[in-house]
Amino acid sequence: MLLGMIALVALRTTDTLSLPTGPSVGDGGVTSFYVWNAARPKQPGEMLRQEPLPESQRQPAAARSLRILYSSTDGIGNQARIAVSGTMYIPRGTMPAGGWPIVAWAHGTTGIADVCAPSWRGNTERDKEYLDAWLGHGFAVVATDYQGLGTPGAHPYLLWRPEGYSVLDAVRAALHRYPEQLRNQVVLVGQSQGSGAALGAAFLAPTYAPEIEVLGTVATGLVMTFRPTGKLQVTAKPAQYSDPKLMDPAFAMLRIAGTDRSLHPQANTEAFVTAQGREMLHTAQTSCLHDMFKLSTREHLTGAQVFVADLEPIDADMEENFMFPSAKMPTPVFVGTGLADAAAGTTQQYNAVANMCAAGTRVEWHTYPGLSHNGAVNASLQDSLPFAQRLLAKQAIVGTCANVTPLGPPERPAPDVPFND
Repeated sequence: MLLGMIALVALRTTDTLSLPTGPSVGDGGVTSFYVWNAARPKQPGEMLRQEPLPESQRQPAAARSLRILYSSTDGIGNQARIAVSGTMYIPRGTMPAGGWPIVAWAHGTTGIADVCAPSWRGNTERDKEYLDAWLGHGFAVVATDYQGLGTPGAHPYLLWRPEGYSVLDAVRAALHRYPEQLRNQVVLVGQSQGSGAALGAAFLAPTYAPEIEVLGTVATGLVMTFRPTGKLQVTAKPAQYSDPKLMDPAFAMLRIAGTDRSLHPQANTEAFVTAQGREMLHTAQTSCLHDMFKLSTREHLTGAQVFVADLEPIDADMEENFMFPSAKMPTPVFVGTGLADAAAGTTQQYNAVANMCAAGTRVEWHTYPGLSHNGAVNASLQDSLPFAQRLLAKQAIVGTCANVTPLGPPERPAPDVPFND
C-alpha cells in the first residue's frame, strides 16, 4: 500500500519530465564545485567531490568541516540522477567504537537561489549554535542543501519527496565515503522547512533507503500537512498560511517561484506577478530570504499586491504535492513547538501532531511558552538531545499522544531569549 501511494503521488508531480534551469529559477552565483559535468552516477548516494569549508564557515565543535557534492534522485521530474550539495561535520574528540552516530540535518528556509545554499553562504548563528550542540554530544552532522539549492535547477521548496531524497542520499554518500568514521545509526533532525524534509526522509526511508538505520526524527517548527487520518477532527489551517495572496509575500514568492515553478516547468513565473511584484521575484531569483523580508518591509508589500488575481494555473496542485499521503511514520518522532510561533502557526502544528498520533506514530511532543519559531530551536535541545540519546541506547519511546490537546493562537514572544524574534 505504501509503495502504491508513493507511486501515485510521483505521477502527479510535474507536467513534463524536464525541470527548468537558469537565472529564472535562481541558478548562478556559486563556484564550479556545484556543477557536475561528468557522467551521472548510476546510483544515488555516491560522493562526487568534497572540499574543506572556508574558515569562517566551519563549526567550532567540528574537527573537520566539509562541503560535499553527491548523487541523488530527482524527486519532481523523471527520477533521474542529479547532483545535490551539502556539508558534513566530524566532531572533535575521541571517536567511539563503531564510529560517530549521525544527525542528518535538514535546514529551515533560506531562499530558492543557489547563493542561499547553507554550504555556500554558511550557517546562521542560530544554526551554528544548534549544530555545535549535536557535535558536542558526539554526533557527526551530515547536512543537505536540498535539490536545486546550490546546484543547477529549480528548488522544489517545501516538497517532502525531493527534500527527503536529498536528506537520505547525503547520509548514504557520507557512509560510503567514511565507513570507518561514521556509524549507520541516524537521527533525522529538521527545523521549519527542514521539519517536512526530515519527516519526508523518515517516511521514504523504508522503501527508498532501507539500508540506512533511521532511529527517529527530531522536528521543530512543523511546516507540513498530512492527509487526515480516519475521522480525526482538526482545526482548519488559517488562510494566511495557505493562500499566497494572504501570506507574507516573501514566503509566498518562494512558493510560486520555487515550488510551483518546479511543478510547472513550462510556466513563466513573471506571468503570475504584478508590476509591483517583479522586484520581489528578482530578489527571490538572486538573493535570499532576509533580503526579501527587507524589500517587503521597505515597500509595505502584501501578497495581494505582488501576485495576479488568478494563480490557479500554476498553484492549484501545490497542496496536493505538499501534503503527505499518510501520517504514519515508521520510527519515533520528537516535535518541539514554540507557543509564540507565528511564522509556522500553532494550529497546524497541533494538526500535524494529532494526525501522526491518530495514525499510530509514536510522538513525543514538547511545547515552549513564549518561544517563537526561531527561539524554540535551541531551547528544545534540553528535551530533544535526551530523546536522541534514548534512541541510540535502544530505549523505548513512550510518547505523549495521550496528552495531545489543541493549541490557542500564537503568544507574544518572551523578551531576552536568544534568537526569539
